[in-house]
Formats: sequence, C-alpha cells, structure tokens
Amino acid sequence: MERTLIALNGSSQAALIDQDIAHIRRVMRPSLHGDLGGPILPATYWRKRLHQLLDAGSLSHAQLCAVDSLLLQLDQFDAEPPPAWDGLAPAAAAPFQPLRPVPVSRHI
Repeated sequence: MERTLIALNGSSQAALIDQDIAHIRRVMRPSLHGDLGGPILPATYWRKRLHQLLDAGSLSHAQLCAVDSLLLQLDQFDAEPPPAWDGLAPAAAAPFQPLRPVPVSRHI
C-alpha cells in the first residue's frame, strides 16, 4: 500500500505526521515480534514508512528525534537473534493422543 501525504497547511500536516509517528510507535514492536508464524509486518515495511515520513520534509526537531528513535529500534531488532521458538522442531503430523483413555458414555 503506497502512502503519500497530501499538501496541507503546516499545522495540519504536522498533526498528521504526529499521529503517524504515534501509530508506528504503538504497533511497530508488536507487529515485529508477531506470533509463532513470525512477524506480522517485517522491519523493511516499518523502515519504508519511517523514510517516507523523513522524505515528506518539514519535520520538527521532536518529530525527527521520534523517527530517529524508531529507526534505532529497528536496527536493534535486526541485530537481535530470533526468538528461541523459531528454532523449535515443527509439531508431529499425528493427531493429539490423550494420556489416558477417555470413557465414552453410551447415553446420548
């Protein structure tokens, strides 16, 4: 999905950029850690989003610092080893077998 900023007056554009940065700050890390299937959205996606904000220009000092902090978090994430569960063997294809037999009732 291609994102572009519409030409707005300065305060409206700054507010949208603030909202975008806040959104990325909230959802980036959970989406990178994902679940047992891996990241929901990869680091390349978040890096592209942040660089689009930088390319928009006219960011305030606070916004530049926030984007820089998020980029540093991505660098740190890329440098970390993958979670331990990534190295686990896949589950066996056999269906789950209970440890003890379950009595079956003849009454329905």
